[in-house]
Amino acid sequence: MSLLLERLPHGSAPALEIGARVWTCDALHREIDGWRQRLSERGIARGSAFGWLGSNSVSMLAALFACARLHARFVPLNWRLSAHELRTIAAHAGLAAWQCDAAFSALDGVAPSAEPPHTRHDDLLLVYTSGATGAPKGALHTQAAMVANIDAAIDAQGFDATTRTLAVLPLFHVGGLCIQVLPTLAAGGTVRLQPRFDAGAWFDDVASWRPTTCLLVPATMRALIEHPRWAGAGLSSLRFINCGSQIVPRPLIEAFHARGVPVAQVYGATETGPVTLVLRPEEAMAHAGSAGKPALGVQVRLVNGEVQVRAPNLARGYHRRPNDDAFAEDGWFRSGDLARVDGDGYYEIIGRARELIISGGENILPAEIEGIALADAAVAEAAVVGLPDAQWGEMAVLAVVPRAGREIDLVRLQAAFDAGLARFKHPRRTVVLDALPKTALGKVRKSDLALDLQQARDP
Repeated sequence: MSLLLERLPHGSAPALEIGARVWTCDALHREIDGWRQRLSERGIARGSAFGWLGSNSVSMLAALFACARLHARFVPLNWRLSAHELRTIAAHAGLAAWQCDAAFSALDGVAPSAEPPHTRHDDLLLVYTSGATGAPKGALHTQAAMVANIDAAIDAQGFDATTRTLAVLPLFHVGGLCIQVLPTLAAGGTVRLQPRFDAGAWFDDVASWRPTTCLLVPATMRALIEHPRWAGAGLSSLRFINCGSQIVPRPLIEAFHARGVPVAQVYGATETGPVTLVLRPEEAMAHAGSAGKPALGVQVRLVNGEVQVRAPNLARGYHRRPNDDAFAEDGWFRSGDLARVDGDGYYEIIGRARELIISGGENILPAEIEGIALADAAVAEAAVVGLPDAQWGEMAVLAVVPRAGREIDLVRLQAAFDAGLARFKHPRRTVVLDALPKTALGKVRKSDLALDLQQARDP
């Protein structure tokens, strides 16, 4: 048995649904037993690494639990990555075997790793970061850490046997896997799993299946709000939605609140489990935009404004990077995120330390500018980067993408900056683009954006 598998209930209650199929708790255990046998036959044993490249499925979840039973490492692969990136990760992870959906062929012809299994730690999940600022890193999570994360997530969201979770985010990411899916199963609730996010399918399931909660990110929130079915959709079954992944623009939160659906939040990272700061459903309406307070068992401190975390659900480190500076010897993880905390203990994430722009000796947080830009009805996306400036050292440059069929009024946008920001924080330039460069997880590659804008200024 394993720590993670011990948390999965038995019995005839429904555990998982995909399309028209329903798996009871006992049926899910049978799926897991089947995958344990398959993996054993393919040579997966204690310390081996097994990769999965595919859309959300019961098989993917069963293979994860099977790896827990075998004390092997499960490596979920991001199907949005290029073939080169996937092959690099496969080699770095030391995959002894892998499973690919028929639609994905990036690993065809790749030889399995011949290196011996790792046996020092009870690792289960080896999950790679999005690589927004360089090569992806593989965070190593033990079974004990994943169970601690489950407990923190259940406590924060009030999950129990009545919970009905509509899961639409990819399970190759700790957010999609560990914030709601695993905690719902452990709490005895039911998960309805969509292979991939589709706004129309989301509205269909909300209408017919009537979930009590769903985890979203800003991009999916925006897709739902802008969908023709939004205004007439019945959302009364949703006790709350949760969101995270990045700073959530206030207009998106307000749109759900206007429909009577509280927007809870989870702040964290691939390395933190990810449940770190939590805004609970009952707090959401009164603290819109806040990341909340430390989750169950989690310690948080601010050092020069940077969020640092010490917790039982923290990854034990990076694969093949035992001395990475992000993981301190005293157990504190340096997130690189900047935050402030109010008198009641609620944290607000305000940006990334490495994105801080220093112009004329003054600090400028890109998120402040981006938030105002995104409040404009014609702006679909916004990103701010710092570029070299002979007079000020750095200057803030804003890149905006218009909504389909809309034209951005730069005069109106400037008026919003005049009303909401100190003069030194205003962008020195605003550029309208068709699209922003992004990672496979949809996060803006600000280093690429800065290079593009610099080259456009100095051809």
